[in-house]
Amino acid sequence: QVQLVASGGGLVRAGGPLRLSCATSGRISRIKRMAWYRQAPGKQRELVADISSGTSGGSTNYADYVKGRFTISSDNAKNTVYLQMNSLKPEDTAVYYCYANVRALFSSSYYGYWGQGTQVTVSS
Repeated sequence: QVQLVASGGGLVRAGGPLRLSCATSGRISRIKRMAWYRQAPGKQRELVADISSGTSGGSTNYADYVKGRFTISSDNAKNTVYLQMNSLKPEDTAVYYCYANVRALFSSSYYGYWGQGTQVTVSS
């Protein structure tokens, strides 16, 4: 069984920073990709940023609306992904979900797993 536990959400004023963390645990052989998504009330879940593993280090990808403000990073030894969010705006208010594409021990296939979500509220 693979579990993702997200933390770090909260209430912050516009312009302020916040850092999210998501730890993956369980019988893990390899994590190919980790990501942060968000879902605002009445809207669909959308990709914020992702990071993929590679022989020369991870590659990252960001949604246009967070480029230059958010930074995704990972600690492979801890199977943890982070999202540093700076210059937050009220429109960043949403529930943020972490995601991991994981190959479990003794498995040849990758499956996607979701964290429980953490609320980020940005006040104006």
